Amino acid sequence: MSEFPDVPVSALPDDAVVLDIREQDEWDLGHAPSAVHIPMSQLPERVDELAPFLDRDDPLVITCRSGGRVQRVMPWLAQQGYEVANLEGGMRAWHAAGRPMEAAAGEPTVS
Repeated sequence: MSEFPDVPVSALPDDAVVLDIREQDEWDLGHAPSAVHIPMSQLPERVDELAPFLDRDDPLVITCRSGGRVQRVMPWLAQQGYEVANLEGGMRAWHAAGRPMEAAAGEPTVS
């Protein structure tokens, strides 16, 4: 059981800002329109890009394909001072719920 909260897709507005930590090829296939993309492998050197999210009232919601990578990243981000939460079900759940998505080319999908 995670010490961090899970946020259901239904609790977020379509324009919610989420941190998407999937790799570039996954992002290109489909992502939430207002998501911030920093692949998990680049997070340590790019964590400063998250500074605008540090003083928010709501936690920074993090997503990957289905939630596995998020569980590894949340404790590290919490150590950096961020209040974080997991997007329950990840981008698979976002897509399955029919939420808006953008893609680099073609119809958005989640692999």
